[in-house]
Amino acid sequence: MGTGRAEVRARVADWAIAVGVAATLLVTGLTARSPTAATVTAAGLLGPALLAAGGLALAARRRAPVAVLAVTGLCAAGYQAAGFDVPAVAYLFAVYAAVRAGHRAVTVAASVAMLALLPLAALASGPHDTGEAFAQARGALELAWLIAAGAAGEALRQAERRAEEAERTREETARRRADEERLHIARELHDSLTHQISVITVQAEVAVHVARRRGEQVPEALLAIREAGREATRELRATLEALRDDDTTRPPGLDHVGELVRRARAGGLDATLTVRGRRPDLPAAVERTAYRIVQESLTNIVRHAAAATASVRIDHRPGALVVRVDDDGTATPQAAPAPGVGLLGMRERVTALGGRLRAAPRREGGFSVHAELPVEPAP
Repeated sequence: MGTGRAEVRARVADWAIAVGVAATLLVTGLTARSPTAATVTAAGLLGPALLAAGGLALAARRRAPVAVLAVTGLCAAGYQAAGFDVPAVAYLFAVYAAVRAGHRAVTVAASVAMLALLPLAALASGPHDTGEAFAQARGALELAWLIAAGAAGEALRQAERRAEEAERTREETARRRADEERLHIARELHDSLTHQISVITVQAEVAVHVARRRGEQVPEALLAIREAGREATRELRATLEALRDDDTTRPPGLDHVGELVRRARAGGLDATLTVRGRRPDLPAAVERTAYRIVQESLTNIVRHAAAATASVRIDHRPGALVVRVDDDGTATPQAAPAPGVGLLGMRERVTALGGRLRAAPRREGGFSVHAELPVEPAP
């Protein structure tokens, strides 16, 4: 959006400069035209047209600097030949724009041709009262203005290049620091958290194995601990891989939502999954956020909702991905639960993507989580 407004402002500025230069050339030419232009009707009409065309051509100097250079040069030679002894102001602007765009060799060649063409155009318009000395002085003045315009364009081009290089250096430095920080976090997680979770998982596995070997019934809580440990290990491993190499590792996304629903059914919850619409190529951040919303919602249902059923609906709409998770638990509009850390985390993820999240009890009972994530259309 900001880039679009900047382009509009630049175009408005270009047209303002073009109209201003055209008006200046017309006023100067019409108030100081030579006697030859006043006596020839065709030349009198052609001259103002070339003056205006030379100025208005500057509106395209950013998009086509070389073409504008040629047009303004020909217009300058044309109105000189028509008897309008007006400085080639538009051509100076074109020289500045062409050099700023990096067309130095073309600009030098065109300017040399212009310095040779303008005296011929002046001779074609008829004799001058000022004589040869004035013509030589005017030629030196035009050369000085051409050099000044080219130098200004080159100076600004070099300044823009230095600014771009400085910005690129800052971005590379920031990216390198972010990579170093990711690696540091990955090492810390691997050295501390991975070890602790592995210990919990191993202890749970041993306890389940011993209970089954003795022929005892394995408590549901112990099975839940074992499964949670396995899941935590898988997610932590994926997180560590993502931190070490953010470009090659794909975190959990929509392809893994079905596994979440099957796991919830295995835990005793009658969970269903419905997917609507044609699935486009989605950004990894959108898929990851949708996965986390479903994961956190099902986890809350199993732990806190005392629900028998749950439905997960994923709707692919034009420009948006809609995720909705409903349950028939004990939540009511009159007794809305306080938002926990999980809901706050979901809201932060959705807000970071520019989406909307609604998590509230339903009128018919139970709880509903409704998230709408904006999706840029695929190119």
